[in-house]
Amino acid sequence: MQFRIADTFSKALGKLSAQEQSAAKITVFDLQQDPSAPGLKFHRIDKSKDPNFWSIRSNRDIRIVVHKTAASFLICYVDHHDNAYNWAERRRIETHPKTGAAQIVEVRERVEEITVPVYVNTQPQIVEPAIDNSTPANVRLFNNLSEDDLLDIGVPSDWIFDIRQSTEDGFFEVADHLPDESAEALLNYVTSGKLLKPEIVSDAINPFDHPDAQRRFRVLNDVEELKQALEYPLDQWAIFLHPSQRQVVDQKFNGPARVSGSAGTGKTVVALHRTAAILKNNKNAKILLTTFSSPLANSLAHKLQMLTGISTGDASNITVLPFQGIAHDLFTLAFGHTPRAATQAQIKATIETAQNELEYSEFSLRFLISEWNSVIDAWQINTQEAYRDVPRLGRKFRLGEKQRERIWPVYVRTRKLLASQGLSSWPDIFGAVTSYYAEQNHKPFTHIVVDEAQDLSVPQLRMLAAITDNSPDALFFAGDLGQRIFQEPFSWKALGIDIRGRSHTLKVNYRTSHQIRQAVDRLLPQQVRDVDGNEEDRRGTVSIFNGPSPEIMIFDDKEKEQEGLVDWIRLAVDENIEPNEIGLFVRSNNELARARAVVKNAGHTPLELSDRVEERNGRISIGTMHLAKGLEFKAVAVMACDDDILPSQERIEAVADEPELDEVYETERHLLYVACTRARERLIATGVNPASEFFEDMTMKTERNH
Repeated sequence: MQFRIADTFSKALGKLSAQEQSAAKITVFDLQQDPSAPGLKFHRIDKSKDPNFWSIRSNRDIRIVVHKTAASFLICYVDHHDNAYNWAERRRIETHPKTGAAQIVEVRERVEEITVPVYVNTQPQIVEPAIDNSTPANVRLFNNLSEDDLLDIGVPSDWIFDIRQSTEDGFFEVADHLPDESAEALLNYVTSGKLLKPEIVSDAINPFDHPDAQRRFRVLNDVEELKQALEYPLDQWAIFLHPSQRQVVDQKFNGPARVSGSAGTGKTVVALHRTAAILKNNKNAKILLTTFSSPLANSLAHKLQMLTGISTGDASNITVLPFQGIAHDLFTLAFGHTPRAATQAQIKATIETAQNELEYSEFSLRFLISEWNSVIDAWQINTQEAYRDVPRLGRKFRLGEKQRERIWPVYVRTRKLLASQGLSSWPDIFGAVTSYYAEQNHKPFTHIVVDEAQDLSVPQLRMLAAITDNSPDALFFAGDLGQRIFQEPFSWKALGIDIRGRSHTLKVNYRTSHQIRQAVDRLLPQQVRDVDGNEEDRRGTVSIFNGPSPEIMIFDDKEKEQEGLVDWIRLAVDENIEPNEIGLFVRSNNELARARAVVKNAGHTPLELSDRVEERNGRISIGTMHLAKGLEFKAVAVMACDDDILPSQERIEAVADEPELDEVYETERHLLYVACTRARERLIATGVNPASEFFEDMTMKTERNH
């Protein structure tokens, strides 16, 4: 007999108290071990339209809804007695007549009259809307779709009439009652005008094995799988995958591959599941899961343990470290001593010393530092010939051969001065690791999975290629060009990493509401193309839930901004958003004091984000936009976005040439995008007048608060 769990149960379990969750878990464990145990006390739910719905008593008031047949048990829902019975009485489980996927269908005649949602999006669509926004809100959205069209995308027959009647005002409320695949297809139709129908699946397939069914039902083969599924009920990604995600997780590639997609589409989820799949299928694998920072690496290690039950500290075949961390360890292993990395301040001072010693004045110190960071150190240029031939992507000053000859001694002297102090730049350290392991037949890793790959530098990418086996499936990257905040673009293909034809873009946003995603997507172009011509197309991306429109507010002074955000936090907490589900982000450390003051005046304790791993424990998180990467909150405030803070005036003043200025503006936009997309349900962005010019892009309407 098969034992399955539904995503509706996992979501409901997460809403119970800790004590109620514990009782429900024990009951589910007992059911899996011995379905005939008399203590389970099955009761048929007589008023349900589905005769196979039964309830099991978990404690005095908690009931678990089970769909029981001769061949299977499906754990469907859990709640207090009346709520659990009401849920079951309004639903049935059936195989969709057109798609063949098993679905939990909400019975239309038992649903009260649908009301207009609280949150209505009135902003212009960013991507080729199917409906012109000047069209009255009561015009039906799906007049051009036939009943067969709706059946093709998995709409239950009960809901076809409601879909055909849907207007802009009521669509999201109706969509909440539909299976995910139907809601996503309709959302895509609204935003793009195209109805994407799923591929036809063989009639012989079990309805629960259908790709769409697997996103909501999972077979649990043993007690360990059940324990894992119940351990983190709110983390649906650990149990249920979207078909587009599963396709990339399971696919065999004939070379390096990449998954992309805008913020919230599950790129990290794919990276984690692919890592878990390698661990499961290849007992001899040596895997590196890596990313650009320690906080993100720590988060990946925690999530991988959630997914697999394996602690990376105890496992010999999985390593989770940031780029610098793995370079540090491999350098130490190769050369017998730890590297000493120079700080940026030390490098700046050393270049200035070299310039003064050589009395070089053709270009300014600012240009010399920029050229070092963008060309010399970035590309690990060690000879004058290499400097002559290196591509200078995005650099306005092309520098003729004679100019490069005259400037080159400055960098030769810089390297000697650093070496005399026993210092190396991080690119030098990556380069040393690359050179050593490129000559070794035995590599440290068989597979490398990279998260946030858009922020890989040239020496980092070279190192990753050198420390893994040269097998077709060895390198897998997950990233979003729209979230690149650290590195200038360069050609991966020129370094031997060619992902052309093996790049997939995810389109379903799970993390961010439709309204927030629509507003922040305006910060970025609809299509982004990397240096090698690989394209990421944001058009057609849909969010699967509705929410309030983001607030963009400009205040006359810092005190008024503080008062406004204090009120915003108090309102969020009053509406049952826990303090640990609230995050405040600023551009740099210089603005952290403003965030601290807001949190303290709201009567809460701030948690300052850092490289340390800390529990939020009821505290409101504050940090810089750079530290927002990989995090998620129900409510986010991006504050102190004054015009001399975002984009960063310090970065603008350090620019050496015009294309570099364009790069600064682009990455500053990306930073704001990253910070805003940490919000799941609520977003407010604030600044003091005059505020950031980027606010104009986020919305056509800006509120002014006096």
